[in-house]
Amino acid sequence: MPFDLLWILPLFLLAAVLYASVGHGGASAYLAILVLAGYARPEITSTVLILNILVTVTGFTNYFRAGHFNSRLIWPFILASIPAAYLGGMIPLSQPVFSGILGATLLIAGLRFLLFTKPILPRPPVEPRWIYGIGLPIGLVLGFLAGLIGIGGGIFLSPLLLLMGWADAKQTAAVSAAFIILNSLSGLAAHALHGTVHPGLAVPLGVTVLIGGQIGSWWGARKVPPAVLQQVLGAVLLSASLKMIHDLF
Repeated sequence: MPFDLLWILPLFLLAAVLYASVGHGGASAYLAILVLAGYARPEITSTVLILNILVTVTGFTNYFRAGHFNSRLIWPFILASIPAAYLGGMIPLSQPVFSGILGATLLIAGLRFLLFTKPILPRPPVEPRWIYGIGLPIGLVLGFLAGLIGIGGGIFLSPLLLLMGWADAKQTAAVSAAFIILNSLSGLAAHALHGTVHPGLAVPLGVTVLIGGQIGSWWGARKVPPAVLQQVLGAVLLSASLKMIHDLF
């Protein structure tokens, strides 16, 4: 039986604050919390994507208003990722396969937040042909994976943008937020065909993550460098990933 919602609301609030501070929606954390709390994955995917969209729209708005969004960076990725996310969302996964993929995703996300703690400055502007040559195939893969698992894919795009030197930390957060919103909408369209949304679950969690998302994104975009938050979030994600991977054996 699932745990009482009162026990998981603080976890959702914390996840929303931490994820939104770096431009993410928190879908991977929401999935992990609900699965570990006893909810079946097919019953929660659509709800999680809605929560992801709510938080990320809040985050994108704050980063956009702060002047960190670069529209030139988003197009190469979303042109391929949006249809790929829809296709990925049409493929049903067994619980062990889902847990394995989500556990690995959380592991990657945790390492991403733990490792990228120092500011990474962008390099000189990249020629458009290079951005599209790299962005289109990567967007295809990230979009499909995002739709398959039921997340937005920003946890994969963020380290790529930073490692390539195409954006600084706050520009990366803004672009990743836009990427997550569009992929989540595409994946939600597919999951809605064979999934359900439970108002009794979605409404209280939605209000909770909206509050957390507003706090985290405002702080990350305008106030404090999120290095400490990233380390805390990385530790939380690593713990959740190890728990899900352990449950497979």
